[in-house]
Amino acid sequence: MRRRQFMTLVGAVTALPLAARAQQAAKPATIGFLGTTSASAWSPWTAAFVERLGQLGWVEGRNVTIEYRWAEGKEQGFAQIAAEFVRLKTDIIVTSGAAGLAVKQATSTIPVVLAIASDPVGGGVVANLSRPGGNITGLSSQTTDLAGKRIEIMRELLPDLHRLAVLGDIGYPASKLEIDELRAVGRHLGFEVNKLEVQKAADITPALESLHGSADALYVCTGPLINTNRVIINDAANAARLPTIHSEKTYIEAGGLICYGPVVSDMFRRAAELVDKILRGAKPGDIPIEQPTKFELIVNLKTATALGLTVPPTLLARADEVIE
Repeated sequence: MRRRQFMTLVGAVTALPLAARAQQAAKPATIGFLGTTSASAWSPWTAAFVERLGQLGWVEGRNVTIEYRWAEGKEQGFAQIAAEFVRLKTDIIVTSGAAGLAVKQATSTIPVVLAIASDPVGGGVVANLSRPGGNITGLSSQTTDLAGKRIEIMRELLPDLHRLAVLGDIGYPASKLEIDELRAVGRHLGFEVNKLEVQKAADITPALESLHGSADALYVCTGPLINTNRVIINDAANAARLPTIHSEKTYIEAGGLICYGPVVSDMFRRAAELVDKILRGAKPGDIPIEQPTKFELIVNLKTATALGLTVPPTLLARADEVIE
């Protein structure tokens, strides 16, 4: 009896750490998801992210919990939400480059994945794309690198383009970099670039009204403030018969004329893969920041018709999607 009691006791003591480890392993991982604009604006991207997570074995309500927060395009909300995720002790934070600095300032230990960042090096979020170091990794759209390509497309549509207005949030570092690149392209190609710098939603309509026919087209820099107000921007531009060019599909769905840029949903799927790696033990600072491999050209023929524009057949033939 004493031997059986002893063996039972030994077995119980030995099993305790295993049970504790099993209980710990069963605890769902927590992802803090900081959306810089709204749930509706990000819904296609969020769906792509969650779908890919599921394919990798991470299912909400089973082994992962996603805490969604939306800043509604207000930069002061980035720091508040980042601080909340730190208090919640989330296992990882997913966001975009717009909130990168705020999250970086809030934590140096919680892993961070930037699902899409315009220019994380130029914006001061990381020092190097190939080896970011610290607790941040993700994907960069390298928006400034594509600025010249968008101008080429716009000039194909508007051969007489000589005056370009550029709308950007001056408080968003990536917009400053993009505007500088556009001015350099303008000097090289010999056309004027008129900056329309805004800092809040109330600045947008007066900025567009100030053009008074002094521009042939409008280049819209992306960013949380601009994205949140994309319908207002396109409505005003279309009313002024001003063709627009953008970097993301969401702007074209909101009435914009044409866009060229990375497939953002694909970037969010790839972000889910980075989250998977980190939750399984990889260090974010050792994971190179990736650049997009899939790009899309989308033309809104409905808007073109309303503006009285004829889209060249060669441009339509290259388009990945045409909205009619």
